[in-house]
Amino acid sequence: MSSTSLGPRRKPSRKGSMADVPKDMLQEIKKLEDMFTVDTAKLKAICDHFIKELAKGLTVEGGSIPMNPTWCMGFPTGNETGTFLALDMGGTNLRVCEINLPEEKGEFDIIQSKYRMPEELKTGNADELWAYIADCLQQFIEYHHEGEKLDKLPLGFTFSYPATQEYIDHGILQRWTKGFDIDGVEGKDVVPPFEEALEERGVPIKLTALINDTTGTLIASSYTDQEMKIGCIFGTGCNAAYMETCGNIPKLAHMNIPADQEIAINCEWGAFDNEHKILPRTPYDVIIDKDSPRPGQQAFEKMIAGLYLGELFRLVLVDLHEQKHVKFFEGQDIASLRKPYSLDASFLSDIENDPYENLQETHDVFASKMNIKCSKPELELIRRLAELIGTRSARLSACGVAAICKKMNYKTCHVGADGSVFNKYPHFKARGAQALKELLDWETGRDGKPLGRGHDPVEILPAEDGSGVGAALIAALTLKRVQEGNVMGIRDPEGMLKGTAAAKSGNKQVAPETKK
Repeated sequence: MSSTSLGPRRKPSRKGSMADVPKDMLQEIKKLEDMFTVDTAKLKAICDHFIKELAKGLTVEGGSIPMNPTWCMGFPTGNETGTFLALDMGGTNLRVCEINLPEEKGEFDIIQSKYRMPEELKTGNADELWAYIADCLQQFIEYHHEGEKLDKLPLGFTFSYPATQEYIDHGILQRWTKGFDIDGVEGKDVVPPFEEALEERGVPIKLTALINDTTGTLIASSYTDQEMKIGCIFGTGCNAAYMETCGNIPKLAHMNIPADQEIAINCEWGAFDNEHKILPRTPYDVIIDKDSPRPGQQAFEKMIAGLYLGELFRLVLVDLHEQKHVKFFEGQDIASLRKPYSLDASFLSDIENDPYENLQETHDVFASKMNIKCSKPELELIRRLAELIGTRSARLSACGVAAICKKMNYKTCHVGADGSVFNKYPHFKARGAQALKELLDWETGRDGKPLGRGHDPVEILPAEDGSGVGAALIAALTLKRVQEGNVMGIRDPEGMLKGTAAAKSGNKQVAPETKK
């Protein structure tokens, strides 16, 4: 019987493409699958350990996850009103926003400007840094409020560098990150020099809250969607924030805060499992840690964050090439692949997004970027490796989300997520949702509906703008607390109100109760 009578040949699925891969290469793929796959049982074991570590971070003794109290006390109601500024000091830009919270619940209007952060400032001196930031704020005010007589505008400052805070209006920088290395700032409170620079220029601004972007993500997201209970960042780094009750925080017991008082906790969960007790580290993860600027720190982050995904991928490829029996990139010069951190997460995204059956785009990018000519079996391994690393990142990320849900007994909630990996990495959202289903043992969705988008009991959704809107909202909530006489974790409550619209008699600028 001639083969033509069998009808057209079915186009092989991507899975079926392995048919052309020689046996020894298939064995290498199988080894990688065994190494990078995290099954349901392992996910659950990691989650159980994560819950214990979150609780440990809240004790007096502490643990490897810092669990920093932020002094942002409680969620917004959606009825906050007034005009607030937000300042976001990132690695490349300085962003200034003015946010107006109108009468409508959960709404906001925003105007913003970006200023470049000059490279020389990052290694200059502290006075120059604060002077530059104050100049940008002055420019912003002059441009948007020319000739107006202004009350002092309350400012939320997103300062996303590791800092310890005993008060919401102060913060001691623990260490610089993101390429900053300015002498004389580490170990000191960043607020007084910042305020002095504003004072010198007569800029009508009062720093009300110093916040971390993850806490801002939590608050901004819950302002527009009251089901949001957790804020996460899955980007170059990783982190989460959630609302805890003070009764569950032994390290704050000496302050005699009411047990049911809510306070946002900035987990800094990249440090989970620094003791290497539970995470399934491969030999490649061990190398990444050993060669990093801070070995032994940020164990969780090094397995899931965007900064490290491309490097993991690169290390595996170099190792395969060096195992002569594997015959990977055999006889080729792989010098361009030997440069540490030369591949980033977007390189993996592109491989996973390659739509062609023969992985033509991947073939072309290896040829043009690295001068390496890949065979069909090599391309299949490359694609599978990218899938394995991307999938592991999403599945491990879900362990942290599930741990907070279990700790707080959230059966249903929304999680607001931001960051380049969450927003841009292919299938990250779907893989995370699948892992949550396994971790939390879901059979059906909300109201008995089938599981899937919109019906999963816990859903990770794109967050609201944390470093802008979130910072402004936390300034609003802090001012409202001062008006109500609830001044826990505020260093200078009187100074905070002075000269602002909220200080004017009877003007409860940010108190929703006074709404008609």
